[in-house]
Amino acid sequence: MNGFQPYEIIAPRLGSAGENIVIIADHASNHVPDGIDLGVAPDVMMQHVAIDIGVADVTRVLCETIGCGAVLARVSRLVIDFNREENAPGLIPLTSDGIAVPGNVNSDTEARLAAYYRPYHDAVAATLASVPSSFILSLHSFTPQLATRPDEARPWDIGILYNRDDRAARIAIPLLAQAGLHVGDQLPYAGTLLNATMNRHAEEPGRPYLGVEMRQDHVSHPQGAVRMAEILAPVVLACRNSLA
Repeated sequence: MNGFQPYEIIAPRLGSAGENIVIIADHASNHVPDGIDLGVAPDVMMQHVAIDIGVADVTRVLCETIGCGAVLARVSRLVIDFNREENAPGLIPLTSDGIAVPGNVNSDTEARLAAYYRPYHDAVAATLASVPSSFILSLHSFTPQLATRPDEARPWDIGILYNRDDRAARIAIPLLAQAGLHVGDQLPYAGTLLNATMNRHAEEPGRPYLGVEMRQDHVSHPQGAVRMAEILAPVVLACRNSLA
């Protein structure tokens, strides 16, 4: 583990339009730290099971264009899933979308929590505490086709997720639709079930946030990432202006 830092912080640019917006990207990396062998083929690490494809690129474009800050994960979700509670099933996945992860059988959960999970969440908490009246953009992406559910249609361009706090969602959904996107409200997942990071850092302390799931085939290349950032920027600013 050797002093490895499981997160990257991009400081917000003071005086910018997005100076009090912080992007949280739980699944921005497919990196496997030294000393861990997941036992999967190399091509698996390029798939949606290992990383939220496009999230890092969209995050960086938004940080550059509106000056917001960010905390990006630097550990693959196959090592440990930062968007799960510490005691949640699937925190260290044994399978993902039908792919077995044999290296996680009998893994040392406490060691991974101490080395990666807790430092990441500590960094998120510290970053948010350092930004007055912060507004959070929780950024994820979803595969347009699950291997284990080949008959399940996923036609949405973008999904908006939330648990109890739907204030930003109610602002963002019509704006994204006006921008020409097919928007999923609590789709392809429901934030009532998958919202651990935002429950902890947004809903519990009362910070406003927007939970976004982008379809991966739209943001898997640089032009798509730029286009999605251009669409998201005014929407996020509108939510912040209303709520932060």
